[in-house]
Amino acid sequence: MSALQLRGRVIVVAGSDSGGGAGIQADIKTVTALGGYAATAVTAITDQNTKGVHGVQPVPPQFVSSQIESILKDIGADIIKTGMLGSVEVIAAIAAALDKWGLNIPRIVDPVMVAKGGHSLITDDAVAFLKNKLVSGAAVVTPNLPEAEVLTGLKVKTVADMEAAASHLLKLGAQAVLLKGGHLEGDHIVDMLITEDQIQTFESSRIDSTSTHGTGCTLASGIATSLAQGLSLVDSVARARNFVITAIETAPGLGKGYGPLNHGHTMRPGVSNEIVRPS
Repeated sequence: MSALQLRGRVIVVAGSDSGGGAGIQADIKTVTALGGYAATAVTAITDQNTKGVHGVQPVPPQFVSSQIESILKDIGADIIKTGMLGSVEVIAAIAAALDKWGLNIPRIVDPVMVAKGGHSLITDDAVAFLKNKLVSGAAVVTPNLPEAEVLTGLKVKTVADMEAAASHLLKLGAQAVLLKGGHLEGDHIVDMLITEDQIQTFESSRIDSTSTHGTGCTLASGIATSLAQGLSLVDSVARARNFVITAIETAPGLGKGYGPLNHGHTMRPGVSNEIVRPS
């Protein structure tokens, strides 16, 4: 199934990454590479490169809301994907906008909290608001292990811990949780997808690379795109993981820190963008 055979409208509500590796830039690249259509509501403008975040300029909450309204009143959306949100005020504005104009549109919530270099991207008081307003009712939540610890208050250091944390997040009202195991120790990575009906694990070998900036944004947008195009949740996760793995393996090696992925690898001649199902 090629990217050109698929469609899907995704609204990305997230921050801009001036270095192009993560945030809105990674989201647009991913959605486009997988054959979808990306629209955006920018929550913040960041000054960053592969070595870290050097500054953040929030967008006024009402303007974030008006971006969402303008898109939904005209283009519409099949999926809404959230990333960096930053503050209580922005989260409240987004939640109100979605309640008014996008109530029945599924949400993929990537709870972005800390940049790859360690810079905090959300205020402490916004975490509880994020859980109540956006995690609750989300179609899928995609935290990494540190984010899961913040959201649940649990220590998440093992695969068994992952199942407990994911179950806790389901109790917060999410329909599904994809808990990303990249922070586990060792050369083997386990991601866990859990719903009320099933637990599905996805396993792969760790890639020795510093070109990992934006992997979380890319994975969540890949899932959002595939769901918007009508794929099942399991197939959407498998396809998005395969996209990220190849994007790391073929990364251009830019910058002196955590470099960007190769989001354009599906656009090379002769490259198939097939769905890779879990074993």
